[in-house]
Amino acid sequence: MEVVHTVIAIVLVVGLIIGAKIDPVISLVLASLYLGLAAGVGFADTVAAITGGFGSIMAEVGLLIGFGVLIGALLHSLGTFRKLVTALLGVVGARRLPYALTGALSLVFPSIYVDVQVVLAAPIARSSAPHIGPRGLAHLAGAIGTGIFAGYVFVIPGLAAVSIAGLLDVSLGTWLLYGVVLGPVTALVTTFLFGLMLRAGWWKPATDEAEDDAPDDGRAGVETGTAGTGPDERAQLHDVDLPLAVSLLPILVPLAMIAFGAFADLLDFSNSFIAFVGDANVALFVGLLGAYALARAATGTERTEEAVKTGFHTTGEILLITGIGGSLGAVIEATGLDATLAGLFSASEGAAVVTSILLAWVIAAVLHLAIGSVSVAAITAAGIIAPVLGSIDVAPIAVGLAIASGSMFALTVNSNFFWMFKSLLGVTTKGALKSMTTVTSMASLVSLPPVLLVALLA
Repeated sequence: MEVVHTVIAIVLVVGLIIGAKIDPVISLVLASLYLGLAAGVGFADTVAAITGGFGSIMAEVGLLIGFGVLIGALLHSLGTFRKLVTALLGVVGARRLPYALTGALSLVFPSIYVDVQVVLAAPIARSSAPHIGPRGLAHLAGAIGTGIFAGYVFVIPGLAAVSIAGLLDVSLGTWLLYGVVLGPVTALVTTFLFGLMLRAGWWKPATDEAEDDAPDDGRAGVETGTAGTGPDERAQLHDVDLPLAVSLLPILVPLAMIAFGAFADLLDFSNSFIAFVGDANVALFVGLLGAYALARAATGTERTEEAVKTGFHTTGEILLITGIGGSLGAVIEATGLDATLAGLFSASEGAAVVTSILLAWVIAAVLHLAIGSVSVAAITAAGIIAPVLGSIDVAPIAVGLAIASGSMFALTVNSNFFWMFKSLLGVTTKGALKSMTTVTSMASLVSLPPVLLVALLA
């Protein structure tokens, strides 16, 4: 019966979020309570599982998420994103901008809110599109969509990536080694394939692009449960006079520290000091100190504190959703469902790994299609699958990457981010479906074969 109750709990989450328009945090708590009580865990043990699961995942990723969000808010206050895209445009030219833009979004800026990324990138896309050709807007729109979400789910400190890694107990150093390759490669390959589709006639400017009105201020909504509202773009803050290489250090230095620690473990020359330096919490705190110092020196106390305040506001929702994802996983484990689910993740000897990866991908993809939020789908899927990891012969990093891959699948009309993207990029609903929904579906499928390869080799 625990399988039936788990299915009901998942349907309950989806129904409450979509049908009743109830916040994901409340929906996940209600589903956890239902599952524990209906499956016979008991009143006290259900509460213990919920609170214990929440505390456990917070110990893993709470500081990481908070530090990452604050770094993103401070970098936004410095105008780092705009300066990087301007530099890319000057170096690669307009025609190669889709690839440069998607690479930058997926590799360098996962810590910045997804809504802020599209707010900042959209005007650049609209102004650069005529220099690329009649399909320029479509190609740039697709590059923005795939770059943002490939970074968000695969690359540290993307919030979905950090959350999945924490729920599955995968070290961020290990995740970084795989994700820093898989994220940008997925974004670049998808952008290339989408360009081929556009040349084959996929895009019809007459029906897919809207009237050339000025886009709104970016406050149409955000991707449900991902990054809060982000900094207020209506403030129209001017970029500060700070070299781009310097303003990127708060991202690059932590990544280098984490990667160094991971390679030290891999090559067996680590020690206590290297482990300390390579610890993700320490690395991101160093990045936060750097971002804060740069912001204070370049923008002053008032603007810096405003950025920090925005980051704190955003962090609360993300932490609650991530923590409740841990609670759901703990309740599932308390029901004894892990043994049953382990059977679902088993097949014949030769197909067990492939079957497990595909099942993890499908669970995340179906949840995203139903709920409309990349982060909620990823966290919920990780919470469901985490209890069975010890029972299946598949590397946790591979399962995590499969969840990340599936959670991107088909971002569509039930996501607030979809409508924000449509408005800011100046495309019709049909155009948004043919760009954002198409590229996220493609990116999800493009990333699946490499994930399977990781699972077979890891």
